[in-house]
Parts: sequence; structure tokens; C-alpha cells
Amino acid sequence: MAVLAYARVSTQDQHLTGQLEALKAAGAETIFKEKISGARADRPQLAKLMAVLQPGDVVLVTKLDRLGRSTRELLDLIERIGKAGAAFRSLGDPLWDTSSSQGRLLSTLLAAIAEFERDLIRERTGEGRTRAKAAGVKFGRKPKLSEYQRKEALRRRAAGETLAEIAKSYAVDISMISRLR
Repeated sequence: MAVLAYARVSTQDQHLTGQLEALKAAGAETIFKEKISGARADRPQLAKLMAVLQPGDVVLVTKLDRLGRSTRELLDLIERIGKAGAAFRSLGDPLWDTSSSQGRLLSTLLAAIAEFERDLIRERTGEGRTRAKAAGVKFGRKPKLSEYQRKEALRRRAAGETLAEIAKSYAVDISMISRLR
């Protein structure tokens, strides 16, 4: 069981010193640190931390906002930590300790609320899509070939012209011509 910590500040002008001291005092053995905006999805040090997690490890941060900027992102990361068999703890937010039953309850409740919210969004999106279709809105990319061009390409195929020649004349990929029925 290792105590792995993550420390982050958003700008190069900010300093990690306070976080590093608090994490070391709390028993962090390895600290992954970076100066990068939390809004960025590609945080290399966080990715490294997630990659080395082992069952029984504890991931430690000074405050929740150091790990994730949105509730959804935070819950997703905590879920990934849990799936790795590790626990999560925030020094500044004592309820967030997934090694305790209270922390697991809080995580479960918030995850359930987030899932409920995702379902509501999915339902509203589906209803909006249905209304749009009923109003005649077409979804997806505009076809590269018109109906006339498709029929003409099929006639040319039937006449023995090669797929490559037909595709080149319409400036499309050979696979598009081969899929025409």
C-alpha cells in the first residue's frame, strides 16, 4: 500500500510549496506534481499517477479542485481510482475519504446523482432529436454524391468500368463506390 499524491497549480506564477508540504506531512510517499490548468483534459502527471495505481494504494490531494474542475470529472476520476482497488482522500475535505464508509456513501450518492443527471440529459436530447426529425431536420453529413450520381455510378459499374475510375471521376474514395447498392 502506497500513499500517492497529486499536486497541481494552474499557472507558472503559482507555487506548489504549500501543497507539497501538506502532502508530505500527511504521509505521501510519491507526489505527482504539475503546473497546468485543471480545465485541460491532458494532464500528464495525473495520467502517470492513474497508470501506476495498485490495489490498496491511497490517492491524496490537498483539496478536491486540485484533482478535477467539474463534478463529473471528479466523480469519474474517483470511480477510476476505486476500480483500480485504491482509495481517495482529500486533506481539505474530510468527508472525501473513500477508505471510510462515510466517504464511500458520499461518493455513491454523488455518482447516483450524476448518473441521474446524465439520464435526464439523454432523455431531453432524444426528445429534441425526435421533434427535429418530425420538423424535417436531416441529421448526419450531407451525402457526397447526389441521387443522380449514385444511380449513374451504379450504371457505370454494371457497364464494366472500374471502381477506381468511377471514384476518381466523383472525387470520392473507392470504398464509397463499392458500397453503393
